[in-house]
Amino acid sequence: GFIGCFLDGRVELSCIIKATTTPEPRIEWKKIKDGQTTYVFFHNKIQGDLLNRAELIRRTSLAIRNVTRLDTATYRCEVAAPGDEKNIDEINIHLTVQVKPVAPKCRVPKAVPVGKSASLHCQENEGFPAPTYSWYRNSEPLPADSTSHHKFKNSSFVVNPATGTLAFSTVNKGDTGRYYCIATNNAGSAKCEEQEMEVYDLNIGGIVGGVLVVAVVLSLITLGICCAYRKGLFVNKKQNGNR
Repeated sequence: GFIGCFLDGRVELSCIIKATTTPEPRIEWKKIKDGQTTYVFFHNKIQGDLLNRAELIRRTSLAIRNVTRLDTATYRCEVAAPGDEKNIDEINIHLTVQVKPVAPKCRVPKAVPVGKSASLHCQENEGFPAPTYSWYRNSEPLPADSTSHHKFKNSSFVVNPATGTLAFSTVNKGDTGRYYCIATNNAGSAKCEEQEMEVYDLNIGGIVGGVLVVAVVLSLITLGICCAYRKGLFVNKKQNGNR
């Protein structure tokens, strides 16, 4: 197997012939991915999707430039030596190209009332393999579950490291702060910019008082209109006999 990140995006897949009596053994490289087998080196030339990115070095080994995660596959080196006792042999190399995550996209609500639920989202699509996510508040890491740490016992959140969601069932004033997320895989990590979330008190008394004032004003307006009609202040302009 062969797994890793590569210097300047270049990787060498080694296929070494230790001994042979055949002067010019035939070398072939094949790529096996998703059940499909294609030629990489055949008839002494590079072929397929690696046509302009690969070369044969030291007569047998394969060097690939500008590797991407799409190059993740099994590569088979086949050696045919008709003049040898064992006239054919092969080696399979499993290549996994790991890509460092880029800065994830984070969505943090700017303001949430006390007692309401809230969800913070973090997503990254470039890293390979798929990254896991962790959340920070005021530069302090948050546990996967607020109930698992006494320091966060007054909070009520759960972090999903696979989806990047930080979910609060009910927020409180202590949840106010600057939040950011970090996406991590074997190749590295990246973070999004900090974003502020404010948890504010919802003034129920003020809202009820405002509703009552509006209701009283509407009642007075209705009463005034009724009184005006009774006193004849609203007169129909259309008189009998006038057109």
